Amino acid sequence: MTPADPERDGTPLVRLAALYGVATSYRPSPDRTVTSSDTAVTAALAALGVDASTPDAVREALAAREGELRERLLPPTVVGWGGEPPAALAALPDGTRVRVETEQGGTRASADGLPPGVHTLHVTAPDGRTAEAHLIAAPARLPAPPGRSYGLLVQLYSLLSHRSWGMGDLGDLAELTAWAGRALGAGFVQVNPLHAAVPGAPTDPSPYRPSSRRHPDPVHLRVEDIPEFPYAEDRSHIRALLERAARLRESVLDKGELIDRDAVWELKREALELVGAVPLGPGRRAAYADFLAEQGQELEDHATWYALAELYGPDWHTWPTRLRDPRSAATGRARAELMDRVDFHSRLAWLTDAQLATAQRTARDAGMPIGLIHDLAVGVHPGGADAWAQQEYLASGMSVGAPPDAFNPRGQDWGLPPWRPDRLAASGYAPYRRLLRALLRHAGALRIDHVMGLFRLWWVPQGQPPTEGTYVRYDAEAMLAVLVLEASRAGALVIGEDLGTVEPGVREALHERGVLGTSVLWFERDWEGNGQPLPPERWRADCLATATTHDLPPTAARLSGEHVELRDRLGLLTRPLAEERAEAAAETGQWLALLSRLGLLEGGSGGNSAVSEEREIQAVHRFLLRTPARLVGVWLPDAVGDRRPQNLPGTWDQYPNWRLPIADAQGRPVTLEDLAASPRLYALMDVVRDVGGR
Repeated sequence: MTPADPERDGTPLVRLAALYGVATSYRPSPDRTVTSSDTAVTAALAALGVDASTPDAVREALAAREGELRERLLPPTVVGWGGEPPAALAALPDGTRVRVETEQGGTRASADGLPPGVHTLHVTAPDGRTAEAHLIAAPARLPAPPGRSYGLLVQLYSLLSHRSWGMGDLGDLAELTAWAGRALGAGFVQVNPLHAAVPGAPTDPSPYRPSSRRHPDPVHLRVEDIPEFPYAEDRSHIRALLERAARLRESVLDKGELIDRDAVWELKREALELVGAVPLGPGRRAAYADFLAEQGQELEDHATWYALAELYGPDWHTWPTRLRDPRSAATGRARAELMDRVDFHSRLAWLTDAQLATAQRTARDAGMPIGLIHDLAVGVHPGGADAWAQQEYLASGMSVGAPPDAFNPRGQDWGLPPWRPDRLAASGYAPYRRLLRALLRHAGALRIDHVMGLFRLWWVPQGQPPTEGTYVRYDAEAMLAVLVLEASRAGALVIGEDLGTVEPGVREALHERGVLGTSVLWFERDWEGNGQPLPPERWRADCLATATTHDLPPTAARLSGEHVELRDRLGLLTRPLAEERAEAAAETGQWLALLSRLGLLEGGSGGNSAVSEEREIQAVHRFLLRTPARLVGVWLPDAVGDRRPQNLPGTWDQYPNWRLPIADAQGRPVTLEDLAASPRLYALMDVVRDVGGR
């Protein structure tokens, strides 16, 4: 990457890239512009099917694209908000005839006042030219949350009960929502992505690099809650599995072992094979048939990939060539030959979906106005089920990441293939719509990780460092319209994770459409002024406000400075330890001083360090409730004094990311039953309820 070159603007490559939404420069800060390398730009164009490998190829592609745009009456997808016609219609020649085939089955001669949906727009110009486009008619904005609400944030795998098999499951989630709603008055529980993981051992434990975002992972099943479980014939095998599950659970809770997702899945897979042999009763079979019909081709593809992965491994790029195409005749024959395994994996999806539905229903029955907040990861593993089934919509040879910044001077490569914006638009955003619909089935709200990706993503060419990437732009209006449409149909809120460097105008566009943001206490400072902590009255209202997240230190570690010591032990500091300690202490001291000035540090600091820390955590949450934030989240480990982050960015095997159970201040695992009897937790939640009530 180099500083921007003004003389480069207007060259054929720059003009061609602009027509396809490929950036040739970007601004990491208002006073600095960086030029993308020609290599990165050329690679991004190639992933979009555009040859820019030579000057002649660039000129030819540019002429073709400019000619296409001159002749085009409409883009492939247009958007109308709140019943208004799409803005694209205003650019059509006078006298153009318009006809709309609505999603509901009718035909209209105007695009005014259309019901929400994805319709088909036909236009005929006076000169005889015709065009057809997808018309996304979306509500003008999502409604605001139903009053102010507070709730819990938790990584589900980390919350074990005395009934789970070595990691938290959907039975635990249902218990948590019932207890939190009834005993704590919570309005929601936000969980990590529950997407299906890539099979194999060792499995990547990160919930943010799944095999599929469209289907949940059956590792989260509470096996004993499956209606067919009591009727499994081999009871001795079942008893042996339950005994092994108890030992696995005890190893985590009593012996300090890490959560072993692979071991949990091995036990559950054996049990589910036995349960799967139990014939379904007439009612259950009818329900399963309805699910198969509703899910259609997508579920069949998903289950087929898992059946093939059992034979050929978890990366479809290494399969026999004939099976790499989900629509090939060979794949069709393999699907038929593996019908029993395809049915097994389809049934797992059905069972997991049913337990997710139970957890959300339990939350609503407990009085939660929102209930479950599910999390949508940025992308999928390149070798997984979604990448195989949807390869036509993904940019081959590209990976999503982030450019260099103050925290990551080498940039980031997340190893996730990005959507192709051109193919999305041509399909009317069909795969994106289906994805959102799947996530919103049993959700009161959806958190969108890295919501800035609706606008643009940093594409990194395969084999290149993240510094050799470039931004590729998406049709943000269409992406937002689909999001608002599907969330409004589900009656759900949307929360965008908009932390870090955010392109100007993004937060404003999200706010206009009713998408809430994310505000984390330690990052909320007067960055345009003196850099001091932002007073509560200056926080935005349309957000989920929290003290920390899964990628940040727990509040107890932040207050004590232990997060710096941890990074030092792992060799992650880029400056001397004394400097890091001093900076962390100064930042924490500024916040504590503000809390004290506001009278939120009841009992003050000092004295018994454990008591002081607990009071400070309570004060942090009093502060969050002093802001106008519509939603306030309590990181569940904070409620018991946990000091260990669930994920430490920048580490791989140096730290047990995504494998730690919730623990107390001494590092002892805390079960769901322990939480329900924790004086410290109730003291914190009493603070939240009291301030919220006032």
